[in-house]
Amino acid sequence: MSASVTSPARTTLPTELPPDAGRAATGIAIVLVAQLMLVLDATVVNVALPRIDADLGFGPASLSWILNGYTLAFGGLLLLGGRLGDVFGRLRVFEIGLAVFTVGSALGGLAQTPGQLVAARTLQGVGAALAAPSVLALLTTSAPDEAARNRAFALFGAVSSGGASIGPLLGGALTDVGSWRWTLFINVPLGIGVLLLARLYVAETSRRPGRFDVVGALTATFGAVSLVWALIGTPEHGWTSARTLGGFALGIVLLAVLARTETRHPHPMVQPHLVRNRRRVGALAVMALMIGANLSMFFLVVQYVQRVLGFGPLAAGVAFLPFSLGIFAMSRVTPRLMTRFGPRAMMMTGTAAMTVGYAWLSTIGATDTYFAAVFGPMVIAGLATGLVFMPVTATVLAGVEPEHAGSASGLLQTTQQLGSAVGVAAIVSVYAAGAVPGEFVPGVQAAFLTSAAFAALALLVAAIVLRPARESQVADDELVEVAVAEAA
Repeated sequence: MSASVTSPARTTLPTELPPDAGRAATGIAIVLVAQLMLVLDATVVNVALPRIDADLGFGPASLSWILNGYTLAFGGLLLLGGRLGDVFGRLRVFEIGLAVFTVGSALGGLAQTPGQLVAARTLQGVGAALAAPSVLALLTTSAPDEAARNRAFALFGAVSSGGASIGPLLGGALTDVGSWRWTLFINVPLGIGVLLLARLYVAETSRRPGRFDVVGALTATFGAVSLVWALIGTPEHGWTSARTLGGFALGIVLLAVLARTETRHPHPMVQPHLVRNRRRVGALAVMALMIGANLSMFFLVVQYVQRVLGFGPLAAGVAFLPFSLGIFAMSRVTPRLMTRFGPRAMMMTGTAAMTVGYAWLSTIGATDTYFAAVFGPMVIAGLATGLVFMPVTATVLAGVEPEHAGSASGLLQTTQQLGSAVGVAAIVSVYAAGAVPGEFVPGVQAAFLTSAAFAALALLVAAIVLRPARESQVADDELVEVAVAEAA
């Protein structure tokens, strides 16, 4: 860690709260409720899929589009959503996105055919892509000081990571007590509440004037959509199919055009300097790999506890509590750990622990019990995720100008969605290759080893790419380390 952590500035910290601290804290809480809604919807319907299939008559191949429709729209439009927030005001774009998301939720709950439900889930993804980049940007600009900002980052990490694992619990409860439709209807009152309160407690950000980058918007959107579309189809079509290779090729071409455009446009969709920083790119890679590894938890453990251990939807959701509680517990101490050890040490420790946890999960058998095979690895994975999420977020946003915070947030969350898509594609492909007809365990063991490999690769990136900064990068270290020093 650089000497800036022990600089004299730390001895003159304010002892009183800023005069607007209460209003800012309320605004942060409101924005985090919206973030929880957006994250929950990536997993809340998972345990309800069998009930949805029985009710609406999805086929085995089309059922996955209940998840993929949301992921495709969310991942493909995030960069556009971030840029729109920078140009037109983040609170305004946040409100528009949340309104679209809420309407999509209501339509999904009312759906009577598979096509209607997939369309509604896609509309939810569009709304989420508009709102999500502004969430992190509004947290950044709403916090009254650096200490509050880093506590907000820690809570954002807990909500973003823990919310995904709370989804199966909430989905299972709603499905068991009522209907799968309530996994979508639940967003409607929450969305309306946030929309009514946001304008009262969250300040609008200044607009960034300038000509809109139309070519950048189109290539960023369709390039990301093409890559996500290719990735989510690999379990069904294979990695070497014309569909998959064509999707990858189109996505790469479009992103190459994007890169060329952004270096020449006076007001680019993605600021080139955001991806020229080695530490920021390394942190983005760690995030993508960590999310990719964690997808095995949501995709495979739900099936293992229901198909092998005989859990119902609600019990399957409860089975994820150790993961959620581990994340929330770690989020309470990550600001202090950042001050003492720095982001790189935390990322390395967390990804190493995650590697161990998923390697342990790969040993599960058909005769194991939940506490013998799943509980311990789930606790490790939850604590590890909570340890990694905040330092990654702080590293990605370090040194970003306020007017570019939305774009940086969109870049971070696009990385998460692409990591999610890669994780699902890789894990499902490996599972299918090793599966034995009529048995679940043989394929799942190899899939969990794939997750362990993702986590191990994240450890290597943190160790090599995020190595101690040279003299030319001391300023970046100070922006990360001094900022979190006040959070303790």
